[in-house]
Amino acid sequence: MSKGRAEAAAGALGILLKYLQEQNRPYSAQDVFGNLQREHGLGKAAVVKALDQLAQQGKIKEKMYGKQKIYFADQNQFDMVSDADLHGLDAKIVALTAKVQSLQQSCRHMEAELKELTSALTTSEMQREIQELKQECAGYLEKLKNIKAATNHVTPEEKEQEEVGIETDEDYKVTLPDP
Repeated sequence: MSKGRAEAAAGALGILLKYLQEQNRPYSAQDVFGNLQREHGLGKAAVVKALDQLAQQGKIKEKMYGKQKIYFADQNQFDMVSDADLHGLDAKIVALTAKVQSLQQSCRHMEAELKELTSALTTSEMQREIQELKQECAGYLEKLKNIKAATNHVTPEEKEQEEVGIETDEDYKVTLPDP
């Protein structure tokens, strides 16, 4: 074995041991390879050899399930936790979960308020809109003033007389020939 491969194998041992201790759950060699291959570029054969070597050294445990080997951290290396500590941790988890839910709800309210505020007009936009509406209103008032000031209004009687004078084809029973 070359010097570079020996160093890589030693590095793989440390990486795999640390990974199994941090995760503290059982893994097959394929799972470990898949999880660490992207980060560390370890080959499958190197992972299998390193896991077998760690199991022989007693740093991790190995169990056979049919044809497959399962590897996990030796539980004796971890401190024993009392029931009181577990209950304390459970209470802490419940409290933190409630706090997370409260913060998520607060965040949703703030996001809704932000959305409402960003969709509303700003002061300058409102002032510009008011100015435009005032100009439009002034234009309508000017038109109304011109209409009221006009002297040539048609009275309803004049309108009726004009309509009486209009002749229609039906009045004179005229029919148009079909084309």
